[in-house]
Amino acid sequence: MHKKRILITGSNGLLGQKLVDLLAGNEHFETFATAKGENRLSVSEGYAYLEMDVTDAAQVDEVLTRVKPQFIIHTAAMTNVDQCEMEKDACWKLNVTAVEILINACKKHNIFLEHVSTDFIFDGTSGPYQEEDEPNPISFYGWSKFAAEKAVMHSDIQWAIARTVLVYGIAHDMSRSNIILWVKKSLEEGKAIKVVTDQFRTPTLAEDLAMGCFLIADQRAEGIFHISGKDFLTPYEMAIMTADYFALDKSLISPTDASAFTQPARRPPRTGFDLKKSRNVLGYEPRTFREGIALLAKQIGV
Repeated sequence: MHKKRILITGSNGLLGQKLVDLLAGNEHFETFATAKGENRLSVSEGYAYLEMDVTDAAQVDEVLTRVKPQFIIHTAAMTNVDQCEMEKDACWKLNVTAVEILINACKKHNIFLEHVSTDFIFDGTSGPYQEEDEPNPISFYGWSKFAAEKAVMHSDIQWAIARTVLVYGIAHDMSRSNIILWVKKSLEEGKAIKVVTDQFRTPTLAEDLAMGCFLIADQRAEGIFHISGKDFLTPYEMAIMTADYFALDKSLISPTDASAFTQPARRPPRTGFDLKKSRNVLGYEPRTFREGIALLAKQIGV
């Protein structure tokens, strides 16, 4: 039996780590994890790690020539929305130029490219969104991810795009927190927090996103897929549900709206995804937000 050879970019990131966890040791796949710099994963068995900077065309070509993967799941990106607004050149290099480099390499080596994208390509006036809805980004981050999508769609390689929404989870060696951990920590310390009620999302558990990405590669499903959680919530509702789950003091949470915060980049008010296509085509079925909180609680040993 031939194993499918799959290469993951951005393997040190949250999604990258969950994909390696999911694929490492899977008897049908030979898994190659790649990132810039050294391997920061806690698991070391069941996959091979190679250093690869996706913005370095020569290095990308060298690694792909050596590995000869059939699939690439491209998770590496600059995802800090405000940083993208302030460091536009760096954002474009990682979010667009890198994708163009990968497209050229995939064409040369006949590789299926699965590109991970975002709800921020939409303006957030009419969510939840379906795959064929019209993008209209309102931030530089959104524009960079939309430009990358267009490059993928107009390429003549085999491709899929997995769009997602507000990913949360626990990773090894985590550089950033998530809404659940932030709310839990704040309330345990007796800190009052303000959380917005005028943004709507379908928050996505990182394990669910990894499974959605896996299903696309496993089925070699081409086209655009919306992969997110199924609960349509505001951050305020997410905070209340977190407080409820951990039996913490909800009176410390007060509602506010986005205008109370000054952020360099605009956020789309109402996104979230319609999951019909992913359910029907891929058999994708995410956990509820409460189940996501429970999984995180288990992972941090609560």
